[in-house]
Amino acid sequence: MWTIPNQITLFRILLIPVFIVVFYLPVSWSHFGAAFVFWLASISDALDGYLARRLKQSSKFGAFIDPVADKLMVTVALVLIVADYQVWWVTVPALIMISREIVISALREFMADLGKRDSVAVSSLGKWKTACQMLALMGLIWKPDYPIPLVLFDVPAMVVMWAAWAFYALATFFTFISMFQYLKASWPQLSGKN
Repeated sequence: MWTIPNQITLFRILLIPVFIVVFYLPVSWSHFGAAFVFWLASISDALDGYLARRLKQSSKFGAFIDPVADKLMVTVALVLIVADYQVWWVTVPALIMISREIVISALREFMADLGKRDSVAVSSLGKWKTACQMLALMGLIWKPDYPIPLVLFDVPAMVVMWAAWAFYALATFFTFISMFQYLKASWPQLSGKN
């Protein structure tokens, strides 16, 4: 249970209250700090999976807690940006994304009871959804209002925000499509025809 990958996953859960506190700090860099904490959580998500495979430390506890940590962090981030922006084009996609996570979690539990969990295993489209979601949330949490210094030139803040909005739209699209695919794959069981 206390393998290195599982410790990293638990660290990600402990980052959630830190993320919330930093987001609401009454300082000029609060959004940048919160985006950094979210980025750190995103990197730790990739790292714990890599280490579990590399060190051969996959475990049942890790298989359970890793998606829980991901869903908690993403849901908190979505709630924060909904509260921060207070516009329908942020709220509606956030509701779609949160609803999808609830539906797919319930669907996986239902299919596991039937011994057919593999038919709703994580797909490549689900991974694309997650990548777009993480990039979108980092930008929307940060929402810089100053040029971003890179190696050779400064990137206007507007470019970062447009990229964040584009990733948010893609994440919403992939969310909807992947949910449809999962429901289609499990429809015979859901409809009682199999």
